[in-house]
Amino acid sequence: MLARLAGARTIFPGLVTVAACAVYGILFLHAESQIELFVLIALGLAGAWLAARQHWGERARASFSAHPRTLQASVVVAVVIALAIFRGEHFPLLMLATVLLYFTACLGLTVQFGYAGVVNFAGAAFFGIGAYTAAVLVGHTNIPHALVMALGGLVAALIGSLLILPVLRTRGHYAALVTIAFGILFRQFIEVNDALGGPQGLQVKGMNLFGWELNTPLGIGDEEFSFYASYVLLGLVLAAAAYVFVRRLERSWAGLNLDAVRLDETVCAVFGIRVERWKIVAFTFGNLLAGIAGAAYAQMVGFVAPTSFTFGDSLIMVSIIILGGLGNPWGVALAAAIVVVLPEKLQVLQEYRLLLYAVLVIAVLLFRPDGLLPRRTREYAPGWRLQ
Repeated sequence: MLARLAGARTIFPGLVTVAACAVYGILFLHAESQIELFVLIALGLAGAWLAARQHWGERARASFSAHPRTLQASVVVAVVIALAIFRGEHFPLLMLATVLLYFTACLGLTVQFGYAGVVNFAGAAFFGIGAYTAAVLVGHTNIPHALVMALGGLVAALIGSLLILPVLRTRGHYAALVTIAFGILFRQFIEVNDALGGPQGLQVKGMNLFGWELNTPLGIGDEEFSFYASYVLLGLVLAAAAYVFVRRLERSWAGLNLDAVRLDETVCAVFGIRVERWKIVAFTFGNLLAGIAGAAYAQMVGFVAPTSFTFGDSLIMVSIIILGGLGNPWGVALAAAIVVVLPEKLQVLQEYRLLLYAVLVIAVLLFRPDGLLPRRTREYAPGWRLQ
């Protein structure tokens, strides 16, 4: 009995955190007037300040460490509840699906930046490679769409394996410049390539998974769901699979090698760790996830164009992993929700909403330089348990 009470006590902070975030997110997506939005933003800031004063973050972190599977399942349940609440509304479900796909793509950048320390400012380009791969394959072949997503990731990983060669020969800001140049080159290439639609872009057919047309609205009894509900479910599956993969990678001996490479390449070389090999592994797996997410995104929105995969979009993806906390997947999920949803909801500010977003980024970097949810110091005998 005492053990059960102790278990209930330790899981309580985690469940409260998940429930509070879910309720706040649902209210924010549901809010329509700008007054409601600003009130919710003020409440969110006040709640974050109060939680910091009460050291709630540490209690929630300990709860997630003690009950990882239960609390991960509660997050999935929260997403499904949000899906049920907004079942017939297009915009909230589009936002929810977009957050899940960006979360998947940014988990790839987490492997690169957060684990191996490999700089990549071309995340949107690899996201776009997956999207354009899906557009071409869906429009000109009969390849099953589930395989199209996988091929989108493989093409992004293959092209990334070529880019990693000059990255390995440079260091610091020079390596960053290589990836920036590639991102600009990618946009210019698709913009002048008529076979890829040029500046007008390409139409993309909706996804069909094993006979299930995702662009056809779901129906349960007399209730009809938005067709974006199907993509929310798809995004949830992809995000969950990517999360499990990234956490398994982090907690394995491969993750240990990646952390060592990030911390000190010279020491790694002295002890026989192949620095180049692990950088290639991180870059390849990261771009694989970005390409898969991009392929799914293209079929969800039904259109791809060069303006969707600019250097600015790459900076947004980088800001997500920095704001969330380098190397912390849960921080990436929180930051993805903020960065994707906040500018879209504050349409009343028009172009000034991006200024507000920039101020938010600067404020976090000033007052929380390690991100909203910093990564814990690594345990070097962690076993295989997910956290």
